[in-house]
Amino acid sequence: MATQNHNSERNRLFVVIAALVAAVVIFSGWMRFHSSGVAVRAEEVTRQDIANIISTNGKIEPLNNFEAHAPAPATVKRVLVSEGDQVKAGQMLLQLDDADARAQAAKALAQLRSAEADLHAVEAGGTNEQVLTTRSELSKAQADRDEARRNLAAIQRLQQSGGASAAELQAAQDRLKKAEADAQLLESKLTGRFSSPEVTKVHAAAEEARAAYAAANDLLKNLNVRARFAGSVYQLPVRSGSYVSSGQLLVQVADLSKVQVRAFVDEPEIGRLAKGQKVEIKWDAVPGRTWEGTLSRVPTVVTTVGTRTVGEITCDILNADHKLLPNVNVNVTIVAARRNNVLTVSRESVHSADGKRFVFRIVDDKLQTQEVETGITSLTRVEVVRGLDQGAKIALGAVSSRPLHNGMEVKVVER
Repeated sequence: MATQNHNSERNRLFVVIAALVAAVVIFSGWMRFHSSGVAVRAEEVTRQDIANIISTNGKIEPLNNFEAHAPAPATVKRVLVSEGDQVKAGQMLLQLDDADARAQAAKALAQLRSAEADLHAVEAGGTNEQVLTTRSELSKAQADRDEARRNLAAIQRLQQSGGASAAELQAAQDRLKKAEADAQLLESKLTGRFSSPEVTKVHAAAEEARAAYAAANDLLKNLNVRARFAGSVYQLPVRSGSYVSSGQLLVQVADLSKVQVRAFVDEPEIGRLAKGQKVEIKWDAVPGRTWEGTLSRVPTVVTTVGTRTVGEITCDILNADHKLLPNVNVNVTIVAARRNNVLTVSRESVHSADGKRFVFRIVDDKLQTQEVETGITSLTRVEVVRGLDQGAKIALGAVSSRPLHNGMEVKVVER
């Protein structure tokens, strides 16, 4: 029992001694560390290329696009192309059944001819038969009128010599008046047979018939779908024999050598945008590939999309090999500014106070405040326009997160 107590006391003594030794070592290390300054991360001012970029995402749209929609309910008669085909301007793409449209066109043509015949009759004073009859009657009436005039003149001379009575004179005058009235009526039938409302009605009917015939011809023409320009068939949702309703999409063709990206940029970054800025596009489906283009339209209004306040932009992208497809989602990088071979430092090394920007230079293991003029900023770097030389060593921050200040003694550690 005495032996066990002795061993226990000896073990406790060893623990105490070990703790004291560890404390001495730690204290010595702390003293050495303290006497050598605050540990900081540092870097040298270097020259490199720097770019100020805006990142977002967008959707590919064709710039030059042609869509054909069913002009009326119909059955697809023939489909002459497939998705992905390259087509020429004017090439037939598909045909819809046109039997009903042809019947409508024939009916509209008959109505138009009838309306034009009515219009001609109105303008000519009646039908051809009516005009010929009226002219014949007018000729007879004019002859009767002339005869009545001669007869009245003869009776007037006889009355002066007492050879005709007053009653005979009155009868001759009445016959002339009737003959003149008959001739005038027939003349008016040739020049003004129809009233103004009747003429207006016939003209309106003729215009309506022309419009109906033109619409029937347009319908007949649109049932045969042709490419308006050379391009790629990128959407073809119908097949031969299928039924389509009025307005249903039949085919889409686009020139994919140059496409457009529509994207949204957050409001705080809109002020950095300008037409003509370089744009880079990446599509996850083609890793490692980058397409280049330019910013073609900047926001003109700010809207709310979900929880974001954004402005809409468009970018023109070269797509010579047609790899970018309409409606795919892409990553968009807008290069708002770029500088080549300029002095740069890490963003975390630049501090601000009283409207001025500065860094902490490391000179003889001490920090010196150095005011700087900065230029553009990337995600990690800042351009230094004035205040630093290449190779100058600057502090990034203390390892212990202690705030840096002018005159602080420091020790640079490896990052």
